[in-house]
Formats: sequence, structure tokens, C-alpha cells
Amino acid sequence: MLKYYFEQLKRVREDQNGVVSFEYVIVAACVVAAVLFAFGPTGSGVMGTALSKSIASIVGKLPT
Repeated sequence: MLKYYFEQLKRVREDQNGVVSFEYVIVAACVVAAVLFAFGPTGSGVMGTALSKSIASIVGKLPT
């Protein structure tokens, strides 16, 4: 099965239309990496912690 993926990747690399698709894959991977860096894989990143604290603060101020 791995051989199949390598063959497909080779075919995409050789095809000029595949170059654009491959670039989109690279951009998508960079976006995923940036999101993981910001939020962390378990939501414990910088943004995840800030969001948790903000939501907890808002919930704490709501009347019960």
C-alpha cells in the first residue's frame, strides 16, 4: 500500500497540474502546523490557554 502512495506521489510530481496541487498540500500542512502550535494538540497551547481563561472568566461573571 505504501508503494501505491509513492507511485501516486511520483505521478503527481511529474504532472504540471500536480505541481499546483502539491503546493496546496504544502500550504495546508503549514496551516495545520501553525494551528497546532497556537492551540496545541490538546488545547494546551498559547491560544488554547488564553481562550480557556477568557471563557472561565466570562462564565464566572454570569449570574446563576
